[in-house]
This record gives sequence, structure tokens and C-alpha cells, in this order.
Amino acid sequence: MSQGTGEWRTRVDEVDAQLIDGFQSGFPVRERPFETVGETLGVSADEALDRVRHLYDAGIFRRFGAVLNPPVIGSSTLAAVRAPEERFDEVAEIINGYQQVNHNYARDHEWNAWFVVTAASRERRDGIIADIEARTGLDVLVLPMLTDYYIDLEFPVVNGDRFARESLQETDVDATTISESAVADLPALDRRVLLEIQDGFPLSATPYRDIAAAIAAEANGTTGSTDVAAVLDSVERLRAGGCIKRIGCVVNHLVTGFDANCMVVWDVPDDELDERGVAAGQLPYVTLCYHRPRRPEQGWHYNLFTMIHGREQAAVDGKVDELAAEYLPFDHERLYSTATLKQTGAQYENLVAGD
Repeated sequence: MSQGTGEWRTRVDEVDAQLIDGFQSGFPVRERPFETVGETLGVSADEALDRVRHLYDAGIFRRFGAVLNPPVIGSSTLAAVRAPEERFDEVAEIINGYQQVNHNYARDHEWNAWFVVTAASRERRDGIIADIEARTGLDVLVLPMLTDYYIDLEFPVVNGDRFARESLQETDVDATTISESAVADLPALDRRVLLEIQDGFPLSATPYRDIAAAIAAEANGTTGSTDVAAVLDSVERLRAGGCIKRIGCVVNHLVTGFDANCMVVWDVPDDELDERGVAAGQLPYVTLCYHRPRRPEQGWHYNLFTMIHGREQAAVDGKVDELAAEYLPFDHERLYSTATLKQTGAQYENLVAGD
């Protein structure tokens, strides 16, 4: 499977296309969900499941299941290091070795390794960062999200769009304050469900029943079954409470051609930040927009982050120029991703401690 080419598109038919763009969210929460998916696609439940398996095996789907919301469940932060070129692989290996590091990207910048640390508590998160500093001998730039203006990596890909949100209808954008210390107060079953689904759902005709059986087996030390209705209720609670952002198929944007991805950081006056952030988040080519702190003691003076996912770097650069000219007329830097070093779902190994 080639990345950044149209090869993947020749491998999917129109039913696949409906599945890829239609079930990035809204996957049914019922005991036999593929019956509903199949009805929507005009195929049998078995065929719908087989198609998801095929698209996953082909790399078009990166994950299948729930997309969790780390700032609601525990404590999460973006971080970066300045790794010397001759040590880059060594440093990346150390960082990637932590279960709590779920994303890591090389970027074309002085701060050249950018990763996300997610843990069940702020204390645990900060302990991991301190350990990374001790083991690598490098300062870590710690940039937790403070305000969410627009974050959603669900976007149609079966098209000729230049940018990830080009085909989307108008979306809601506002300024949502994020706490670094938020830890969801969840019932024991909900915590166990989160742990069971953090790596994705089973690719089976009855994923929720399988989740219930796995939870029962872990609790009892034997094979067994938990009431699937209780698991369905738990998933609905987690979604309503914001712990689950969406349920569906997570598209691999690199494989599907959106591989010109630029993180642009801006030095926005503090008294204009929310107004500017909301305005930028409404633009159809901005896929992520959020506020993170400045760190002047480390030479980091930027407080607004925007991401643009595009299919061509020249087109992305043109949109950054437009942003700078019309919406964000401030100092900025463009950090293109040059390699994906690690990409997994967030992990919460201590979430059920004390049960």
C-alpha cells in the first residue's frame, strides 16, 4: 500500500467508499451492530464485517472502535525534545518505549521530536516526563492543551479534496477550557470497559458481547460472560460524558493521501486568543485548533496551534499564507511532520487501581 498516492483508491469499490466516509463515527451501540451497518450499506451483516476487516488489513483503517478523549479521562500533554541528529533514533526509541506515549512524530524544526504523554493522573504524567528527561539528558518542552477550539480528525477521504475538511458541512467551534488534572469519576464497570476498549473493539459480529466476556474473564479469572446490556449502557454513558469522542473506523490519513501535514504555531496576543482561535477553527482547511502555553524560559513563545492536513505541500503552504494574511497576522512557524515514529491509542494502565 503506497502512502501519499491514489493507489489505495483503486482497491475500494463504492460500498467500501460509503463505509470509509460514513462510519468514522456513529457506529451502532447494539449487540449485533453490523446488522445496522449492513442495512445502511445495502449488504449483509457478514459482508459489512468482512469489508471492515479488509480495509483494516489493507491499512486504510488504522483502528476500529472507540476514540477516547484523554483530557476528560486523565491527564495528557503534547511534549517535544531537541534530539541531536546523531542521537535521534536512540532518543525516539526511549520515548516510544513508554506505554503512556501514544503519538510521536518527527518534525522539521529545532524541536524535532513531538510526542503525546497520556496517563491516569497528572502526577503520573509528569513523572514519565521527568523520567524521559533523566534517561535522554534532554529538556522536555511540556505543552498541555489549555483551550480546545476545534479538534476532530474525522473527515471524508474518498474524494479529490485538497484539504481534510473541504467537503464537510459547517461544524461547531467554540472555546472549551481543558483541565490538566481532570480525572473522570467513573463507576468500576465504566473504568473496566475503558481499559478493555482502549486498543480498539474486537473485529467480530458481536464486539460488545466479546468485551463483556473479556471483562468477566479478567474479573473472575475464568471464562464467563458479563451482561452485554450493562456494557452497552456503559458505552453510552462514556460517550454521553465525553470520555468517548466517537465510535467508528479511524482512517489512516497518510495512506489515503493526506500526508502533507503541517502544525503551525502562532504568537497571538493573549487578549485576542479566543476570538482568533474560534475564527481559525471555523475554516474548512483547519483540522485542529487549540491553545497551549508559552514557555519563554525554553525559548517557546507560541500559544496557538493549528493543523492542516492536505494532499500537497504547496497547497498547504498556500493556506498557511492565507491564514497569516487574513486571520492570524502574527509571527508563526511551520512544523511539517517528516516521519511517524509511533501512533497508538491512549493507554490507561492505572485507571482501575484501587478497585
